[in-house]
Parts: sequence; C-alpha cells; structure tokens
Amino acid sequence: MNEGSRPDARAGDLMRVRVRLPARLLYDGEARSLQAVAENGAFGLLPRHTDYLASLLPSVLVVTDAKGEELFFGIDHGLLVKRGSEVDVLVRRAARGSDLESLSSTIDSSFRALDEQERAARTALSRLEVGIVRHLGQLKKPPK
Repeated sequence: MNEGSRPDARAGDLMRVRVRLPARLLYDGEARSLQAVAENGAFGLLPRHTDYLASLLPSVLVVTDAKGEELFFGIDHGLLVKRGSEVDVLVRRAARGSDLESLSSTIDSSFRALDEQERAARTALSRLEVGIVRHLGQLKKPPK
C-alpha cells in the first residue's frame, strides 16, 4: 500500500450526503467527509460527528467520497442538517464541478442566467402589480 493511499472505507466510516435543490436532487452518495462554510465560519464533518445544523453561506462545498476523491459544489445560501449518518444540504442554487477552475466558470454562467431570469420575473410581477393598482383606481366608487 502506498503511503498516501487509504484502504476503502468501511460502512461505519461513511455518511450519506445529499445535495438537494428545490426541484431535484443534485447529489446522493456515500462520503468520508464534508467541508462547508456557515455564518459562524468554515467547518468539517466526519461520519461520527454529532448531529449538527448550520446555516450555509454561498461558498464551495467539498465532499470527499468513499473512494477518497474530492467533489466540488458551488452552493448558494442554504441549510445543512446532519442526523446520524445522514447529511442533507438544502440549497436554492448549486452547481457541481470536477475541479475548482471548472466550477468557477460553471457557477458564473449558471448563476448569472438564473439571476437574469429572476430579474425578468420580478419586472413582470411589478408590471402586473402596477396594472392591478391602475385598474382598481379606475373603478368607480359606489354612491353613498
């Protein structure tokens, strides 16, 4: 065995990690560790870590899978809930990258597109609200 290699992790040395978006599951797999950034700073979790709840900041989430490979996720605000050997990361937006460089470009393009869609939706909603108010103002009040 090489000095830098590890044997495959046993089941008790793994936790199940899920990265959930509002409409789909982005990742579901076994992991040796997880690193994230919360409002009170960066932290790491191991399988036997105590149950934990954290409010996550936009950052890079790093999951070390059962084979020891690092997986990178660019995440938006969200929550992390660890209960037993289950970890759920619940975020509004996220993207997966094979390395930090590709993740950066993926986040930049996908998050920018989402921001533009949200901006267009807010503009449309504002126009609807103005139209409703205008129509309500045109209604005649009943005579007293």
